[in-house]
Amino acid sequence: MAEILYAEATLTERYQNTVPAAVRKALHLEKGDKVRYAVSDTGEVKLSRADSEQADPVIGQFLSFLADDMQNHPDRLQAVTPALRGRIDALVGDMDVDLDAPLSEEDE
Repeated sequence: MAEILYAEATLTERYQNTVPAAVRKALHLEKGDKVRYAVSDTGEVKLSRADSEQADPVIGQFLSFLADDMQNHPDRLQAVTPALRGRIDALVGDMDVDLDAPLSEEDE
């Protein structure tokens, strides 16, 4: 593949960067679009537009498994009871997530 565009970006304190305008234009990216990184064993990175139609194959297989199981064994389906809801709440608790909070040392 011939390289036709070179661009640089700087990582922020939170390891984020802005996709350069020339790259956004070349990939037809808009706000809210997703990008995909493919890293080779030599350390080369390929950045591409992540089309919404290209779903994660593992998730897709798992969802297909669930759909098939529900179709073939509807007798296995159970309602979420108040007791199960209480157990879920006890496991999760009142967890608050601040997506704007700085990363801890162990998360960086």
